[in-house]
Amino acid sequence: MKTSDNQINETIFPKGDLAPAAYFTGNAYVKMLVPNDPILNTAVGNVVFEAGARNNWHTHSGGQILIVTHGTGYYQEVGKPIQLLQVGDVVNIQPEVKHWHGASPESEFTHIAISTNTHSGIVDWLEPVTDEEYNSFK
Repeated sequence: MKTSDNQINETIFPKGDLAPAAYFTGNAYVKMLVPNDPILNTAVGNVVFEAGARNNWHTHSGGQILIVTHGTGYYQEVGKPIQLLQVGDVVNIQPEVKHWHGASPESEFTHIAISTNTHSGIVDWLEPVTDEEYNSFK
């Protein structure tokens, strides 16, 4: 697929559906690769964030793993500084850790999100990340 700056962006998975505006700032797209499986207790999705897009603060009762596959993004746990994420980075998010993730201001960002132990619940959405919080990356 061609990007707006004429670079080739090869994707493995389809972009997916627009994510709910109630839980995201900016445009993000979700393609479920493995819908919640009650035997494996796992759900896997490919998430594409447009530049500057991010999700709300949230927690996962069973934890989550993020695998970065494209672009540059941010990850932040409550009370900690924003971490810069790049292709190949893996983030292990422990159960009940309040956090958010999304694209940096200049780059589209894609990750595979693996929700683990889904028998405990998948996601608890909280308040939006403020512009001040988002722009605090140093």
